[in-house]
Amino acid sequence: MKQSIVWHEAAVTRGERRRKNGHGSAVLWFTGLSGSGKSTLANAVDRYLSRLGVNSYVLDGDNIRHGLNRDLGFAEADRKENIRRIGEVAKLFVDSGQFALTASISPYRKDRESVRRMLGEGEFLEIYVKCSLDECQRRDPKGLYQKAVRGEIPQFTGISAPYEEPVSPELVLDTERWSVDASVDRMVGLLKERNLIPRGG
Repeated sequence: MKQSIVWHEAAVTRGERRRKNGHGSAVLWFTGLSGSGKSTLANAVDRYLSRLGVNSYVLDGDNIRHGLNRDLGFAEADRKENIRRIGEVAKLFVDSGQFALTASISPYRKDRESVRRMLGEGEFLEIYVKCSLDECQRRDPKGLYQKAVRGEIPQFTGISAPYEEPVSPELVLDTERWSVDASVDRMVGLLKERNLIPRGG
């Protein structure tokens, strides 16, 4: 069957879309423990970019598991496939000249690196949303840690399943030390430094 599948080049190139939009495109991959602030920061950055007229979209891990990945569980193989699918969708956004902001625990380094390899140089920015397990458990916005500690949720990252911190992320956002606004400023600063968005504004 695969022999009959042929890749079709787009009539409008990625470069043309970027020039039309007036900005670059990339995946901003927010990774961290549950409760660290990934979704909050991804949405805050998305809102900031929208005000600048930059095209972006948040691919939230929980939301994607409601639809595209609802057939997947939380065993290591399912987590791997979950990240692969999110990466493929994010790549489509980059091809369309937009920013894809992913908010997913993505606990394994090898899976995050596999997404990096899907993209071109400078198109994957790993953002480590740093927050201690103790603080994430204190916040516990969804009540998941309590359930995991009681054994009601198997394979829960940080409790009964591992989280592998990034080795050399493009950016570390420490949500125990910095406010949402301060973190957004750092993220936007990186995008300007990389010439992915205009320096003004």
